[in-house]
Parts: sequence; C-alpha cells; structure tokens
Amino acid sequence: MMQIFHSLEELASNASPSVITIGNFDGVHCGHQAVIAEVIARARHRNARSVAVTFDPHPAHILHDGPKLPLITPLPEKLALLAKTGIDLVLVLPFDSSLRLLSAQQFAQSVLAEGLHAVEVHEGETFRFGHNAQAGVHDLSLLGNDLNFTVHACQPCILRGAAVSSSRIRKLIAAGSLAEARALLGRPFSIHSTPAPGRGYGTRYTVPTINLAPYPELLPANGVYITTLRVGEKTFRGVTNAGNRPTFGADSFAVETHLLNFEPLTLTEETPLELTFLHRLRPEQRFASPEALRTQIALDVACAQRYFHLCDALS
Repeated sequence: MMQIFHSLEELASNASPSVITIGNFDGVHCGHQAVIAEVIARARHRNARSVAVTFDPHPAHILHDGPKLPLITPLPEKLALLAKTGIDLVLVLPFDSSLRLLSAQQFAQSVLAEGLHAVEVHEGETFRFGHNAQAGVHDLSLLGNDLNFTVHACQPCILRGAAVSSSRIRKLIAAGSLAEARALLGRPFSIHSTPAPGRGYGTRYTVPTINLAPYPELLPANGVYITTLRVGEKTFRGVTNAGNRPTFGADSFAVETHLLNFEPLTLTEETPLELTFLHRLRPEQRFASPEALRTQIALDVACAQRYFHLCDALS
C-alpha cells in the first residue's frame, strides 16, 4: 500500500534508500506512468523504495499572476491515481517560501540526499528545480556525483506526433477534444464533486437529472457530452450539459447530467460523485423555444444510447 507523507520531518526515522522521481504529476498521464514504472523497476532491482515527490499547491498557483491554473487532477485524485501505479511512497511537499527559495544545491542535499536517501533520480529532459528554476537535469547529475546518487534523464513519451504533457492535455480538454486527451491520459477524463446544494437533496431522489456543485478545476469546453456518473457505489449512463443554458434567459453556468438508466436513489449534498466524459456530442447552443430544446435533448439521448450499445457490443 502506498504511503503518503507531507513533510521531511515525517520521514526522519526512515533511512531506506530511494529511487525517486519529482514532478507535479497533474493528470498522472502516460508520460508520468512510464517514468514511475521505470522508478518502480529500478527500486526493486536495488532493493530500495520507489518514491514520487510532488507539491501542494501546484507551483503555478504561487509563481504566476493571473487566473489560477485549472488542474486536471486535484491533489486527492492525483494521490489516488499515483497509488494505482504501485509506487511505494509519495512525499507531498508544501510549496511555500521555505521550499521555493531553496537553491538547487540546497534542494538536492536537504530533500533528495538527506531527506530521502536517494540512490537514483529519474527525470524528464525538461525538468527544472531550485530557486527561479535555476537548474536542470545536467546540474542535478553533477550534484548527484557529490551526493552519491545517479540521475537518469528520461526520454519524452511521444503519442500522436508530440510529447505527452499536462499542458497539452489541459488544452485538449479545454477544447473538448476528449478522444485525444483520453489517449494521452490512458483513461477517460473525469472529475470528482458532490451534488449542487439547494435542490431538494437529502431524501429519496426521484428526478433523473443531477447538477454538480460548482467545480473550480478543469472542465471541458461548454457543450453536450456522453458521460457516466458514479453516485456513491452505483454508476449511471448519462448525457451531460456543461455550460450556461442560454435558452432559459440569463446565463447560469451548470454541469447537469440526465441519467439514462435512472432509478430512485438516496442523495445528499455530501454524496460523492464522479463524472466521466466519454464523447462530445455538440457545442452548447441557444434554441428558439423550450420545445426545440426538448427535441434536441431527445436526439442527444438517442445518440448516447447508440454509443453505449456499441460499447456493449464491443466489450
């Protein structure tokens, strides 16, 4: 079972040697998974523990002005995905002034050598570290010579003609390009939330539409999507509108899912929901009347049912 630590002090009594990779791991995509698999294999070969070092909050939220970078995977989901890789330990370092002001040499010595007892460090070629991102993989290798660990520069994972990266995946999701994002993530894009407050939840729920609570991280482009919605332990197939619902007057953003295989269920404002986006049906649009909207919804539902029928036939 993966261990999670939130400070070097928690690790003070554990002097096991470590094979390490460092990163934000937003999305835990195919590129991350490939590096972590190599770290795990090398750790087993060297009778060491495999370690991922990550940061909270995301450094971009501290270092850059302007709108907050929306995350593919907020920290709880990122940790859950890292656990699925089989890595032994994740160290979540608070990205505060005491960390971000460390020089490259100080980071390598205090975190990697003294804190984690590194024997190997595996990083992508574009890796930067130290105050003002002053150092790269070559610098880390030189530091490792003095601190008794080796550094392995990992080649980028190339899929569909370009390197897999969190920034590339963010752009694809934001544009509604879910099939390509799915290929780079190695799974469909999903978000975790709860039901929207103030909609009569808390008793037996008998309406086949669920709205998500406001979600502050990455969402796909406004539009209508084929989705699944996991409600507690049960998963429903659905059609989801993510957008401003312009047909009904003033824009009012919502993520609203119509459940195709609905059955009454008990729902509270704390019920965990996982919404998985499978396929984009169309962009959001304004209809001349509620009747025209209902007609289009019926067409969207028919498309979704054909999609799921095909999935069932191919499974």
